[in-house]
Amino acid sequence: MQSEQTSTRTTGVDREAAQLPQVAHSRNPGMDLDMNWVRAVQANTSAIERRCASLPGRRSVKKDHQAAWLLKAITMIDLTTLSGDDTPGRVRRLCAKAAHPVRPEILDALGVGPMTTGAVCVYHDMIPTAVDTLKHMGLNLPVAAVSTGFPAGLSPFHLRVDEIRESVRAGAAEIDIVISRQHVLTGNWQALYDEMREFRDACGDAHVKAILATGELGSLRNVARASLVCMMAGADFIKTSTGKESVNATLPVSLVMIRAIRDYFEATGHRVGYKPAGGISKAKDAITYLALIKEELGDEWLNNEMFRFGASSLLGDIERQLEHHVTGQYSATYRHPMG
Repeated sequence: MQSEQTSTRTTGVDREAAQLPQVAHSRNPGMDLDMNWVRAVQANTSAIERRCASLPGRRSVKKDHQAAWLLKAITMIDLTTLSGDDTPGRVRRLCAKAAHPVRPEILDALGVGPMTTGAVCVYHDMIPTAVDTLKHMGLNLPVAAVSTGFPAGLSPFHLRVDEIRESVRAGAAEIDIVISRQHVLTGNWQALYDEMREFRDACGDAHVKAILATGELGSLRNVARASLVCMMAGADFIKTSTGKESVNATLPVSLVMIRAIRDYFEATGHRVGYKPAGGISKAKDAITYLALIKEELGDEWLNNEMFRFGASSLLGDIERQLEHHVTGQYSATYRHPMG
């Protein structure tokens, strides 16, 4: 992602970059647990941190190219509400925002057509509301549901499996499960594999995202090994966090997980998606994450079948940056409400 200068502020946005087609990828079928591979995985923390520290300064895009990357980022957002005070009205407003994430006059000035976010993410009880709202809008936008005792993942195992099945029956096309952190912290990789495999089977045709809760795993090596085991068990995505931990998505954790995805692809030929979640609220951060994906995994992962942001406030900042690109002025946050 090279910084480039352009002479036009409101036109000339790279439409191919901004509006991504849906790319069909086969699901990850998983494989037998390979303990030799798992034990061989290491993480050089100092080297990882040096690589990540250099990324924001070296990768900068400006003007029309920045606008194009921000538009691309919008199509990769799992627009999320996971609050204890969620109501059907809030979820309907969230769906409306997912269907029209940027004000039409901004898109017109940029010369691009309508777009949507990548998905809507809610608690189980709100799945019917989200599904019905999107259907009423005529949108084939996936609804993702958090499951398996989110966020701690400490409810009885059979209830976690049943919760997945109930969410799929309610209409969720994607299930974000949380792993048992204790399996990672105690090095019980067989238990983690078996758990993830059963979660994957319970999802049926729904895609499964494995939330590692990386802020609670103790080390980058644990993050790398947990990522690999979850992919071996058939995870379609691996995801950093629930958004409820004290430390959520970070660049070092992302680099470790992305390289695990690359290693798995090189060994098996199966692509697994990546979802950073929690703490990503600024447009400039979204571009940094996209730069990391492009450099480490390539263009094949730069679509919403392979990459998602778990976020809500991120969309508002992106919309503000796009309005600044069009008008030359920053607008107040209230001009870009969630619904």
